[in-house]
Amino acid sequence: MITRRNCLAIALVSSLAAPALAIAADGPPARDRASILAMAGDYRVHFDMRETVPFVAGYKPLEEKHSGGYEAVRVVEDRGDFISLQHLLVVEDDGKPMIVKHWRQDWTYEPASVLTYETANTWTLKPVSATARKGAWSQTVWQTDDSPRYGGVGKWTYDGDVASWQSDRTLRPLARRDAVRKPVYAWYAGVNRHALTPDGWVHEQDNAKLGLKDGKPVTYVHEVVLNTYTRSDQFQVKAADDYWNATKGYWAEVRQAWDRAIAKDRGVIVTEEAQNGSIVGPTLMDLADRVAEGKTPAAAAVAEASALIGGPAKSRPLASLK
Repeated sequence: MITRRNCLAIALVSSLAAPALAIAADGPPARDRASILAMAGDYRVHFDMRETVPFVAGYKPLEEKHSGGYEAVRVVEDRGDFISLQHLLVVEDDGKPMIVKHWRQDWTYEPASVLTYETANTWTLKPVSATARKGAWSQTVWQTDDSPRYGGVGKWTYDGDVASWQSDRTLRPLARRDAVRKPVYAWYAGVNRHALTPDGWVHEQDNAKLGLKDGKPVTYVHEVVLNTYTRSDQFQVKAADDYWNATKGYWAEVRQAWDRAIAKDRGVIVTEEAQNGSIVGPTLMDLADRVAEGKTPAAAAVAEASALIGGPAKSRPLASLK
């Protein structure tokens, strides 16, 4: 369950909205907006994750991980200086499409603050100075249940005619690919990059994997991640859109419940869980499936989800990442 601490209110995200028709003259550059919106579409995806150089004696890098599938990326909201993109993973189960609501990325132009991972189970506000935010965008990434994952700030650049955005160095909780392997490290410090390609885009990460050793944080190993999104129509796109159309109202209310929880006490504590990211994830995802299948009325699912998100905490003791 969940409680809250230390983070300013983030903007409420509503259900699917039409793109903004006009942007103020002093608003975000049209080229930046076009670069973010270009990530929406239908893709064949490949995830390539490799530990590279160890920095602790005796540590042996874990075996590299590869996975993939298909994703539909949809614009959830576009307010001009705020753009939200929802990823929907499409996999086959006995020849039938199965939809997994995947990660979400929110982009905010010249943010005064960004929601960041601070320590185990805990996300807080990191102020962004006037100098750092000028011309910059924050990207906040959310997990499958719309609980927070990480946030960073950077600028879009166009050197060599490549549209590319790179974050500052940010802390992140372990991804499922590592958490289920019970590694000696406990979190990442990473740089996040997005770049457009002729047939899609790529998401790159340079991660340092850190943990406590003799009570002090140390880097165990570096990791490189290359997630490739190649445009494709070779999957059942309609299945993704049908799921989203059936559940977008429910998920809009879930996002607002998270936003209210964060606003109430200026932050959020969410118990992390290796298999699902957060302990509330399975219930929130199951409620969405029941709404999509017509087994549970949307209003009843929203009420249960809101109570779960706003309920008392059941978090383990916090381990410092600092």
